[in-house]
Amino acid sequence: MDWDEFLTLKKIDSAAFKESEPELWSDWRALFGQMHPKSFTAQKLYLINPVRRKYPLKEEVSKPAVAKKVARPVVKTTKPNVQAKPKVNPAKPVVKRPKIN
Repeated sequence: MDWDEFLTLKKIDSAAFKESEPELWSDWRALFGQMHPKSFTAQKLYLINPVRRKYPLKEEVSKPAVAKKVARPVVKTTKPNVQAKPKVNPAKPVVKRPKIN
């Protein structure tokens, strides 16, 4: 994963961020190149959100239309008249304990 993919994943507009704060952008890019993306996120956790709010990524993703729920007719089924068999409880084993005098 490269720096631009990471910023896109975090919903940050890379071009606007680079244009407005080039020094911070280059510092973060250098740090990102030296560590794992999860480590970078953990280290800059409280700094990423303000940047995300300042430079939001403008996505042109259209939301899919929500299909209307169609009421289905309720079909009642009748169960055949079957007599339930009584449950048989198996006998519990009896444990005889030796007498201690």
